[in-house]
Amino acid sequence: MEPVTEREIRASFINCSKGDAKRLTLPPDLETRPWDDLDFLGWTDPGLPGRGYLVLPEADGLAGIALRYETGGPRRSQMCTVCSTTHDNGGVVLMTARKAGESGRRGNSTGTYMCGDLCCSLYARRLMTPALGRAYRDDYDPADRIHQIRQNVTAFLGRVRA
Repeated sequence: MEPVTEREIRASFINCSKGDAKRLTLPPDLETRPWDDLDFLGWTDPGLPGRGYLVLPEADGLAGIALRYETGGPRRSQMCTVCSTTHDNGGVVLMTARKAGESGRRGNSTGTYMCGDLCCSLYARRLMTPALGRAYRDDYDPADRIHQIRQNVTAFLGRVRA
């Protein structure tokens, strides 16, 4: 992923108002993110527990998704459906996103189980390891996992847009 600016991030959101996008807290470390190792920019809001954000590169620009998740959920092992990393102790959460457009205004949403820290790209590249978990298939080629991440995040984005 190419580095992105605050302005690009705020303009990218497809499932929240421009006012909400203007007020959201951006990650403080944009300049030092490992951009070459990211398939998407993901972060959680430390000031608003249960809020997270994804920004995905697309052919015609960026697409941002505002997410919600429950804090203090089940403390069992689960697998991220995006990167196939297994986390113990609640490290995978159900990330839900209000759908874009009229469907979202009517209250419709979609969700997927993801790494709670939104670091799927780094887990796939073995640059991070889960606190007490492991990759589902540690012999799984990182290139295949990277491809899987891109497919799964793009599919999630498609469901948000639908």
